Amino acid sequence: MTRPLVRPPRKNPILRTRVPNLPPGSRSRVALGLTAAAARGRLELQTCRDCGTVQYPPREACRVCLSQRLEWKVQNGTGELLSETILHHSNELFYRERMPWRLGIVRLDCGPVVVAHLHGDCVRPPSRVRVHANIDRAGQAALVAMPEKDTPNMADDRQLREMTCDPKFRKVLITDAKSPVGQSLVEAIVKAGADLVWAGYAEPWKKPPGFEKLSSLPQVTLVSLDLTDSRAVKNLAGEIGGRVDILINTADHHRNYGITAREGIEVARAEMDINYFGLLRLAQEFAPAMRARGADGQSSAVAWVNLLSIFALSNFPPHGTYSASKAAALSLAQCLRAEFAPAGVRVINVFPGPIDDEWNQALPPPKIAPSRVAADIVETLRGSAEDVFPGDVAEDWLARWRDNPKVLERELAAMR
Repeated sequence: MTRPLVRPPRKNPILRTRVPNLPPGSRSRVALGLTAAAARGRLELQTCRDCGTVQYPPREACRVCLSQRLEWKVQNGTGELLSETILHHSNELFYRERMPWRLGIVRLDCGPVVVAHLHGDCVRPPSRVRVHANIDRAGQAALVAMPEKDTPNMADDRQLREMTCDPKFRKVLITDAKSPVGQSLVEAIVKAGADLVWAGYAEPWKKPPGFEKLSSLPQVTLVSLDLTDSRAVKNLAGEIGGRVDILINTADHHRNYGITAREGIEVARAEMDINYFGLLRLAQEFAPAMRARGADGQSSAVAWVNLLSIFALSNFPPHGTYSASKAAALSLAQCLRAEFAPAGVRVINVFPGPIDDEWNQALPPPKIAPSRVAADIVETLRGSAEDVFPGDVAEDWLARWRDNPKVLERELAAMR
């Protein structure tokens, strides 16, 4: 059984900060299909349309019939652990600094035999395991064999923690804790075991229901943060930027209507100032310190979370300018992900459907509860996905967008 994680001692400022090193990250273009599925938290393997063979590693053609008619299909990952080994030496600096490292060979029930990183609670072979596709520090898919049934403290496994962003004993900044999602997220992050939560707020004269009680939580510190004020963001980064392990940007300016239904650009400018430029200000001030701490011991900087919207994928005309601001934020988040990649800090984008709040009250159900969005964010941090779509509306929208973006555009236009 995995030993429970203990709160790390206060860092000795004399000791060096470990330089971020990454596991091998080179993949062929066809192998990136495995990474694309892992980014959604799924294990997908190539399946031949002609003979039905499931194969691994990914190839350009079927290993049995040489057909090129291959498609990626979700697999449950169950299988039998055939053998294991413990590495005590590696030519890769990333693993050399983290030895010993446990590996195993697993025969999946769907057919292929794979080499996987082995969780410490997996029983010695032969035994049953379930294989997941996680995103490693290099941003690529890595197969991890877990015990068939959950065990106590399994999330505290040393190897698994290198591939997840579990909030336990980490310091978290939530940029807007006043919103319904922000309040739910503060409570969820505290419940997940965070060591310290900075709860940001702007416009102190606004006191939404429930916000006052956050200050009574011992792990929570309220901090003034206005993302439209570059100096305020810079000052806060100077105070706490070097200690933030996880940054969750929940700041959001949401107004209805599109282009012709309102005069002027003031509302659209306000949406862009928070949803896009606010993210840019945060990234410029907080990202450099987080990049430098990508390998800073047990509680290193691990994740940056952006609360976007499913409207970012395809414009929803009744919320047209808001959709445009979220699309701009998505593009910026992709740039941020690329710049964080050398440090091994994961950028997670959250695309909820309509949230049950004041700005979506005119939309008919289904709408997603703020507490569900918060729960999905915490679950994603504990897992390995980097794109999450909370709620049925978001999942349906994503499926239609992947099938045919132009058809979805026409369908949404008809809903105006």
